[in-house]
Parts: sequence; C-alpha cells; structure tokens
Amino acid sequence: MPTYPLDVFTVACENVGMFLREKTRTKDGKTHRYWSVVENRRVSGGRVVQRQVLYLGELNDNQRAGWVRTIEVVSGKEHQPGQLALFPDDREAMPVPDGETVRVRLDKIELRHPREWGASWLGLYVWDMLELDAFWRKRLPLSRKGTNWLNMLKALVCYRLIDLGSEFRFHREWYVRSAPGNLLSEDYSLAQKDKAYRCLDLLLEHRDELFD
Repeated sequence: MPTYPLDVFTVACENVGMFLREKTRTKDGKTHRYWSVVENRRVSGGRVVQRQVLYLGELNDNQRAGWVRTIEVVSGKEHQPGQLALFPDDREAMPVPDGETVRVRLDKIELRHPREWGASWLGLYVWDMLELDAFWRKRLPLSRKGTNWLNMLKALVCYRLIDLGSEFRFHREWYVRSAPGNLLSEDYSLAQKDKAYRCLDLLLEHRDELFD
C-alpha cells in the first residue's frame, strides 16, 4: 500500500500578500479600468507566483478604497504577533502569564473551505496499483526549471477522475481546494496556468506506446 504525507497542517506554500491589479481597455475612445484581487504566493526556490483570487470589474474610487482596506485586514498587514490562550466559554479561564485569554464558543465553530483528501488519495493509490510510474517516470523527466512533470500528470489524472473540467479551472480553482499538492509534496507553482497545457503536449508522443 503506498504512503503519502497526510499532515493537514503542512503548509505547501506561504502567502506573501494580496493586492489590487488594474487592467485597462479602450473601447469607443473611452478607457475602462478593470480590477482584480491578486495573491502572491512564495513557492519552492524562493520564487513568487501570482493567482487571481477575485475579479471585481470596474470600480469607482470609493469602492477601490474599500477593497484596499479589506485586503489589508485579510492579509494581516497591520497585525502584530502575540500569544493567546483559548478556553471554552463555559469554563473559567485559567491564569496565563504574559498572554491574553480568549473564550471560544465551541458550539459555534464551523469547518469552512475544507480540502478534499480522500478522493485524491484514492486516485493516487489506483495510479500506484497500475504501476504507471514505471512507464511514465523515464518519459517525463524534470524540466530544466525543476518542474516535476510526473507529479503534474498525477494531479491532472486525479482532477479528471474526480471533477472533470478545463485545464484553466484546474489552475484557477480545483488545485487550491484539493489535496494532490500536499499528497505529492508540491506547492502552488505546479498549478501555474500554462503547465497543465504543456504537460498534455508532452504526453502526445507517448500515447500509442502507452496503449500498446
């Protein structure tokens, strides 16, 4: 039985901030400005890749200022680190030296935006049962920039098995809310929007051989 790292607390990449990105378009002699919330993510090798989080469309000055303040709050730019002690709200808080205490309402805790692990784990398990690594490893070597095309293919196979969709949707939505990256010890750079298409191109020359 194959083993994959299942530590849900492992952080594959580090968020290094969000910002508003402006794109302009001239139509009928008038310039239109469109805005998006974009996230920077630090990945392996110290590189930073960008992902569009939310498309906002055209904004007036007040709306844009409001989004700037929202981003500052969400990204925690003004947050100062400190120690907190958490206690259920139905119990007396114990004294904690040099720290704050926060009462938590356990009945109000909700799990939001969970990652789907089981289906991805099962997809990779079936991959190993079919011994597909033996065929693809020598045909999909690492790129000169360090891209692991074999892992890219495994992630795409899981995507096709679990939630079939476009390569752009794989980059934009599915990879970040699913588990292949963690199971394969890969960060978000694996899901850059051009890599899925490039990986599919690499498969074409081996298609007939695989079927044989």
